[in-house]
Amino acid sequence: MKDLTRYYWIRYTASRERDHERGEVSATTVVMAAALVALAISVGAIISTRVREKANSLNLG
Repeated sequence: MKDLTRYYWIRYTASRERDHERGEVSATTVVMAAALVALAISVGAIISTRVREKANSLNLG
């Protein structure tokens, strides 16, 4: 009986640790994805602004 209880306790703690690790990876992935999206938006805004400024500075006539 003692061996069976020990086995279930080991399985429980291993499962809990694995679930915690999966959650941590998921949270880290979400944060990294959000950071990359913010970076892409800011780079797009900078490029758009510079192109617009260059276009407005052209003398067409």
